[in-house]
Amino acid sequence: MKLQHLLKNILPFPPDMEENPEITSIENDNRKVQQGSLFICIKGFTVDGHDFAEAAVKNGAVAILAERKLEVSVPVLVVKNTKRAMAILADTFYGQPSRSFHLIGITGTNGKTTVSHLIEKIFSDAGQNTGLIGTMYTKIGNKISEVKNTTPESLTLQKTFKEMAEEKVETTVMEVSSHALVEGRVHGSDFNVAVFTNLTQDHLDFHQTMVEYRHAKGLLFAQLGNTFDHTNPKYAVLNADDAASDEYIKATAAHIFTYGIDRKADIQATNIHMGAGGTTFDLISPHGIHKVQIQLVGKFSVYNVLASIAAALVSGLSLDSILSTLETIKGVAGRFELVDEGQDFSVIVDYSHTPDSLENALSTIKQFAQKRVFVVVGCGGDRDRTKRPLMANIACLHATDAIFTSDNPRSEDPASIIKEMEAGVKGGKYISILDRKEAIQYAVQQARSGDVILIAGKGHETYQQIGDQIYDFDDRIVAKEAIKGR
Repeated sequence: MKLQHLLKNILPFPPDMEENPEITSIENDNRKVQQGSLFICIKGFTVDGHDFAEAAVKNGAVAILAERKLEVSVPVLVVKNTKRAMAILADTFYGQPSRSFHLIGITGTNGKTTVSHLIEKIFSDAGQNTGLIGTMYTKIGNKISEVKNTTPESLTLQKTFKEMAEEKVETTVMEVSSHALVEGRVHGSDFNVAVFTNLTQDHLDFHQTMVEYRHAKGLLFAQLGNTFDHTNPKYAVLNADDAASDEYIKATAAHIFTYGIDRKADIQATNIHMGAGGTTFDLISPHGIHKVQIQLVGKFSVYNVLASIAAALVSGLSLDSILSTLETIKGVAGRFELVDEGQDFSVIVDYSHTPDSLENALSTIKQFAQKRVFVVVGCGGDRDRTKRPLMANIACLHATDAIFTSDNPRSEDPASIIKEMEAGVKGGKYISILDRKEAIQYAVQQARSGDVILIAGKGHETYQQIGDQIYDFDDRIVAKEAIKGR
């Protein structure tokens, strides 16, 4: 694609230049630049891409996009915000690939990963070729690859969409983080359905206040567009029981479809009954009342299932096919996942890393626990510090035996993080074990028949980050080894 054609969507006036090289790739990492690349200078928190422009030229860049003038031997196009421009360029360069398939985005504090997996399985079972982008991995058809962020940078995202379009993907489901929305990573993504799970405290290290955090999530719904096309309708699927939905209804011009338990909604769950082996409820929908039986447990699981049903319904799938899939799903990796080595007590690994998700998990366990409830919990370093005492307090309130430990401390001192947790439960019953492996082993050694252990915070993660080092660590494997070692 010629440079000047590529720039048409970002520059309101034609650039005053004669050069018009062929652009073979777009890169924002100078190490990936090859002959014919357009190099985009991104100013990050620790590294400024402008400092690598000369290196990019040496590697073959034929043009540079920057926020200031640079003395290099190739054309330099100056824009106000290169990150914003990158999303437009990526969408243009890869041929607006998200228009080639049905795109469902899910945002919210908790439940994004589970809902995305439920929806993907529903569409896959319906015979569609599917794509998935989220916290755990990216999936294109049957091909799975690792990810760095819940929602990739716009350049990576649009390239992924292009690969999906080439592989004839029909429906793509993706998690959309609040960070990605604020930073414009999903600009250019043509969402057909946007799903809201819930809003509870998290990421205040980034958003500062809950008002800003709520607004960030709302950007997904505001960006669904302002026009109505019966051949390509847009839907906002909202949790009627969450007050933030009232704001999102005002923010979007899309069709509204709600789900809930406590408040009247377009689809609603009533007569909910839970046990250790699953949950049953009556589903009230425009198609009447259906008895639903799922293998997932907890009220939060019912919300996740309702959100998935709603997204699939507005996308045109039949209720019968949706329910037939949901009734077979046993769970998602690291989300209330049972660790079973034949022991006479229960061990559950869950990604609950926010106050609300931890409370949900423990409240669910209390409904079927026969005896004591252990919780092994920590808080991540370099993240929202205000939730640390809250997490600790919830652990002590809802568990008989709380064990505070390390999570991913990153650059912080693990002992200091635990002290901030302990500040929330002065006089409470807990013990602190700095080493996470030892904490899990301790819980397993203490457990007796009928007890339940919740290992919270890391879920599917297979690593632990301490300082700048990444170590292999999987709560599920550690728990299995501890059980076998009893």
